[in-house]
Amino acid sequence: MEILKTICMVVFIIISIILTVVVLMQEGKSAGLGAISGAADTYWGKNKGRSMEGRLVMATRIMVIMFLVLAGVLNIGSF
Repeated sequence: MEILKTICMVVFIIISIILTVVVLMQEGKSAGLGAISGAADTYWGKNKGRSMEGRLVMATRIMVIMFLVLAGVLNIGSF
């Protein structure tokens, strides 16, 4: 049982690092001064599934779900 807990902990750390990198790779959602001149992109034009930004958003969602599930499993195993 200790081996399984150790493996889960290592996977949890790897997911944490990957999640941090994916979040930092994303662009900011604030339009800044570009919104004043009309240069801001719309949400649908920027986050299509085929774009790099869309794939990063999807990867973030998947990693967050994996992070939360694994955190719950590790927490239940601590009792």
